[in-house]
Amino acid sequence: MAGTQHLWLFIVSGLLLNITPGPDSLFIMARSATQGWRAGLVACWGVGSGVFVHVFAAALGLSALLATSATAFAVVKVAGAAYLVWIGIGMLRAKGDAPRAVDAAPRVIRYRDIYRQGFLTNALNPKVALFFLAFVPQFIAPDAPSKPLAFIVLGAIFDINGMLWCHALALFTAFASSRLRVGPAVGRWLNRTMGGVFVALGAKLALASR
Repeated sequence: MAGTQHLWLFIVSGLLLNITPGPDSLFIMARSATQGWRAGLVACWGVGSGVFVHVFAAALGLSALLATSATAFAVVKVAGAAYLVWIGIGMLRAKGDAPRAVDAAPRVIRYRDIYRQGFLTNALNPKVALFFLAFVPQFIAPDAPSKPLAFIVLGAIFDINGMLWCHALALFTAFASSRLRVGPAVGRWLNRTMGGVFVALGAKLALASR
């Protein structure tokens, strides 16, 4: 299929990798738990869009620049780390005055801002770019007529797998939150906990090496 090989192995491996907890999953869970399933799904779409940045960058060879240039990697890494820390600090400072308004501001965050945050959280992570460079080429056939096209096809399959998982995670988190009747105080502490996690993830990314 479009120059790919071992497609079923790729699908299963990609699904298992998507299930592994990371900044994207935590971001989606935080939005779903504090603002409901709609906000969680918008976060999913933002994350999914960010994945395609890495897919097309890798297909065009731009991600190879991150793998070979220490300067390029450092610039993207610092930008991504700073953004994660910024989101985390915003969540730590949230007042949570209303039952479902626990967010990076004293009010409910707008959907377009949730989308933007999800997009940038993924797009500014250089580790994701390096992952695609290391993982996807193993499933491109040596005789593929167009390796960039095969890369895009595999990236799209990986992203669709991830979106299915993220949507399920968002809906489950929102359902669990509503069943547990998360009040303002619990929501406030949940937001602060997630904020602390994001600050830690940002610090970890800032200290990461290639």
